[in-house]
Amino acid sequence: MNGEEARKRSAWLAGGAGLTAVATIVGASARRSLAERASLPDDPWAGEDFERLDSDRGQVVTTPDGVPLVVREAGPVDAPLTVVFVHGFCLHMGAFHFQRMRLGELWGPSVRMVFYDHRGHGQSGEADPETYTLTQLGQDLETVLQTVVPCGPIVLVGHSMGGMTVLSHARQYPEGYGVRGRRIVGAAVISSAAEGVSRSPLGEFLKNPALQAVRFTARSAPKLMHRGRNASRSLIGPILRAASFSDLRVSRSLDAFSQRMMNGTPIATMIGFLQALEVHDETAGLWTLLRIPTLIACGDHDLLTPDEYSHKMAACMPQAELVIVTGASHLALLDKPDAINDGLARLVDRVTASRYRRFRERFRRHGR
Repeated sequence: MNGEEARKRSAWLAGGAGLTAVATIVGASARRSLAERASLPDDPWAGEDFERLDSDRGQVVTTPDGVPLVVREAGPVDAPLTVVFVHGFCLHMGAFHFQRMRLGELWGPSVRMVFYDHRGHGQSGEADPETYTLTQLGQDLETVLQTVVPCGPIVLVGHSMGGMTVLSHARQYPEGYGVRGRRIVGAAVISSAAEGVSRSPLGEFLKNPALQAVRFTARSAPKLMHRGRNASRSLIGPILRAASFSDLRVSRSLDAFSQRMMNGTPIATMIGFLQALEVHDETAGLWTLLRIPTLIACGDHDLLTPDEYSHKMAACMPQAELVIVTGASHLALLDKPDAINDGLARLVDRVTASRYRRFRERFRRHGR
């Protein structure tokens, strides 16, 4: 056996051992989780149609590197304001279900709502794992904006990795942000962080030896990775689920919906973006957001991006409203939607009032 063959055999053996260990380690945890969910009280979201967003009008936007991104929207195309929603890691646009349903009713024809799935997530196409970076996601967001919202004012709303995507976009395209004659006039960063995730509980998860084995296998023996995808998902899924909802008791239907989103995410996407989250630093985007009204929101039971990260971001931005949602997890937009929706409604009111004041000032100057 030559050196290359020995290296490959070693990768296969290490990866196989890691995946086998993963399946064993998390089996009991998964069974306990199912038992706990069975004991939850009455389900307030039983019968809720969490796939409702799929019936909105849609289109496919193709990125410059050929990845199809699925886009959905609601509200008039010529509405005076467009709000673009950017979802998080291992989720899809349906994570904004309660925002779509309740804010759609509140705003009516005055706001157009746009949602899309990241590359490698939901109904959008997979891509080269080398492109699974926050810089690329910021560029994808720009492609969506240029194609779907070519004119008119925009408010960006990002949750988790989507918030990091908004910051990445702000870093790369600062010329588009501002209250005077610019396109991006407001932003919301929900359950997110500008940098330093490796020092959070998520960072501890990223150091998990079993996860390291999975990542090593993904790089060294991708075919084995594909065959062992169920074991790999058995490691990542329960940990993400536990971290997403913390120790909070949540609706069985809501829990099942979040698990469907996570389980529907390809393993290559999970592994690729975990690396991106580990090394990300989008603090430069905060300087751009200084120019516009901003909402920073987070749950006080968020284990993935604890509220200290939101406090730090808000402290840097005098125009930011900070909302810490009591009893909310990392998925605050789902388990405590009213608090998030109220914050977004106030943000849009602030943006609208600011634009109206500027219009009056221009009118007065012209009248003189």
